[in-house]
Amino acid sequence: MHGPDSGYGLWFLVLVNSAVFILFAFSFVKPKTATDWRSLGAFSAFVLALFTEMYGFPLTVYLLSGWLGSRFPGIDLSHNSGHLWFGLLGLDGDPHSNPIHILSNLLIFGGFYLIWAGWKVLHEAQQRGGLATTGPYARVRHPQYVGFVVVMFGFLVMWPTLPTVVMFPVLLWIYARLARREEAEIKEAFGEEWERWAAVTPAFVPRLRPAPPPEPSGGAPT
Repeated sequence: MHGPDSGYGLWFLVLVNSAVFILFAFSFVKPKTATDWRSLGAFSAFVLALFTEMYGFPLTVYLLSGWLGSRFPGIDLSHNSGHLWFGLLGLDGDPHSNPIHILSNLLIFGGFYLIWAGWKVLHEAQQRGGLATTGPYARVRHPQYVGFVVVMFGFLVMWPTLPTVVMFPVLLWIYARLARREEAEIKEAFGEEWERWAAVTPAFVPRLRPAPPPEPSGGAPT
């Protein structure tokens, strides 16, 4: 499993890929508050665990190798076996060009776009001292958290591992707590304006049509 053609034990790739995605997320989020750093830290832990299994040590494949070998005698236990859906479904060809991998790429890039679009609207609102209610914020109250969840789910679709599958619901809980804490602070700052916006804008499941922006109430920004 760790031979020259296994595709594992490549710790330099673990560090490089982890750094690329973490810095990519950092460039979008531009964390300033403790909440921002917690959000980015949770995502960074997920990414590091993912790439450690993808290029470093394949814990999931190692633990499941006996079961995989007995149920799927011809399955490849090299790097390609990390694409578990590819092997379990008996797909042929390049695992990077199959529909599952393409779907995961769409989810990952779509999630990062949502993070970027949400940060752009939030930054503009903070500059003018107002409440962010346009763009992604017209459809969901926490587009950046939703974006991080979509990115992580895209990685799970591409490369499911035992650590990241366990981490995923924990990170959902962390993001939900951070979101509720943020809402309490924003509600205190904007009062009725926030309440009117929150009443028609879901917290985490985007609405199909954008909500109309609420009338400003003269609240102070956080």
